[in-house]
Amino acid sequence: MDQSKTPYFQALLEYVDAGVIPFHTPGHQQGLGMDRAFREFVGDNICAIDLTPMPGIDDLLQPTESLKEAQELAAEAYGADRTFFLINGSTSGNQCMMMAAVNPGEKIAVPRNSHKSMLGGLVMSGARPIYMQPEVDEELHMDLTVTPQTIARTLEEHPDLVAVYIVNPTYYGITTDIEAIVELVHAAGKLLLVDEAWGPHFHFHPALPISATAAGADLCINSTHKMLSAFSQCAMLHQKGDRVRVDRLKAVLKMLLSTSPNLPMVASLDVARKQMATEGPALLSQTIELAQETRRRLNQIEGLYCFGKEIQGRKGVFDLDPTKIAVTVKALGYTGYEASELLRRRYNIQVELADLFNVVALFTIGTSRDAADRFVAAFEEMARDDRPVDIFAPSGILERRLKKGSYRLPKIAPMRMLPRDAFLADTEFVSFADSRGRICAETISPYPPGIPVISPGEEITGEIIEYLKLELKAGVRIQGPYDDELRKIRVVQASAAGGASLGA
Repeated sequence: MDQSKTPYFQALLEYVDAGVIPFHTPGHQQGLGMDRAFREFVGDNICAIDLTPMPGIDDLLQPTESLKEAQELAAEAYGADRTFFLINGSTSGNQCMMMAAVNPGEKIAVPRNSHKSMLGGLVMSGARPIYMQPEVDEELHMDLTVTPQTIARTLEEHPDLVAVYIVNPTYYGITTDIEAIVELVHAAGKLLLVDEAWGPHFHFHPALPISATAAGADLCINSTHKMLSAFSQCAMLHQKGDRVRVDRLKAVLKMLLSTSPNLPMVASLDVARKQMATEGPALLSQTIELAQETRRRLNQIEGLYCFGKEIQGRKGVFDLDPTKIAVTVKALGYTGYEASELLRRRYNIQVELADLFNVVALFTIGTSRDAADRFVAAFEEMARDDRPVDIFAPSGILERRLKKGSYRLPKIAPMRMLPRDAFLADTEFVSFADSRGRICAETISPYPPGIPVISPGEEITGEIIEYLKLELKAGVRIQGPYDDELRKIRVVQASAAGGASLGA
C-alpha cells in the first residue's frame, strides 16, 4: 500500500473544498456559529473539518470508504492484520480488549501495575483477575515488568486462564521479554493482550524495543497521542492472528465507541501513521540521539541519576525505551513531586510524571534541542550547593523514612470479591484511617501514573493505609475515589461483603 497517502484526511479536505451547505451536526456549522474568541484562537481550518460521519467521509463504527482504507494502511504500517482507530484513548482500548477476550467469571492474568482503565475492563466484563506481581526496584521506587518466569508460573497454577494481559512498556520505559511471553501464552492456548500505550513508536525504529505486533501479540493498544503526533485522546487497537473472535471485537467496539467521533482527531491518526511510515526512522533517530545525550549530561550532575542501559538485564528489565528520561532526585533532598513543582514554577518546565523519588520527561519527535538544553540547565541550578530551597522541603515522617530508606511499595491486597461485584454492591462511606479490613468499592490511584494501589473487591490493609497517607503527605494527586482528599473511602456494606464469594 502507498503509505504516503492519507485517505481520511483527504476526504475531509474534499468535503470542505466542495463548499457543501451544512444542515447537520455539529451545531457550530463549521465555525459559523462558534464564539468568536474561541474560533479566532483555534482557527478556521480546524472548525471546517469538525464534521460528522456522512457519505464520503465514512463512519468510525462501520467504515466502508476512506476510513476503511486509512485503517488498512495503519494495519500494514504496524504489522497487524486489522487496526481500529480509537478516539477515547487507550482507556477504551483496554476495555475493548478485555470485553472481547473474556466472559463473566472467566480468569485473566493481569499485572498489578496496570493502568486503572484495566480495572474498568474487569468491571465491564465481569472477569476474574489473577494478579501478577511485577518485579520492583526498591532503590528507584518503581515497579518494573512481569517476567516470563512469573507468567509461566501463573499459567501453571491457573490452567483455566482464558487470557494473559501485560503492560509493555511501563510508564518509565522498561520492557519485558515479550517474545518469550508470546511463546509461553500461545503454547498454553491462551490469548495475549498488551497495553502498549507508551510504545506507539517502537515499530518504527530498530534501536527501540520490539513492538507487540512484531512479537505476535493477539491484541494490543497504542496511544498514538502519547509519543507520536496524533491529537490527545487518539489511540489504535491492533489485532493479529486467528485466535481472537473478530466479530466479537467489532461488536464491542461498536458498543463502546462514540457514534459522534471528533473527526479532526480521527484525521490526526491517519496523518500520524503516514508520518511514522514515511519519516519515522529519521525522526526517531534524532529523538533517540537527543535523549541519550541529555541522559549523559544529567548523569554528570552530582546528586542526580538517570538510569539507562546499565540496568538492562536486572530481573524485570529486559529492554529500555531511551526516549523516557527518568531523573532520580532523592539525593538532592527533593521528592519527585517537589522537583516537578520547582521545575514548573521557577523554570516553566512541565514534566510528564512525578513520584516520590523521580520525575519523568518524555523526549518525542516534537522535542527541540533548545528545550533539552533548558531542561538540563534547570537541574544544574537545582543541584548547586548554594541553591535556594524555596519550596516545600521534606519534613516529619516523610523525611525520616526517606533517609532510612524504609519507604516501600505495599503488597498486593487480598481480593475478597470480583471487581464487578464490589463495584455494583451496596456500599457505604467510612473513615479511610479506620478502614482496615473493609472491602474497597472504588479505585485508588496516585496519578500519574494511574496505577491502582487498591481496587474494587480488595481488602484494605494497614500497609496500604500507611502508604497512601505517606503519598498524600508528599503531595501526590489521587484519582478514583469519591473523596479526592481520601478522608473517607467507599466500601462494601458488611451485609453484602458477608455473602460474597469468589468461587473456585
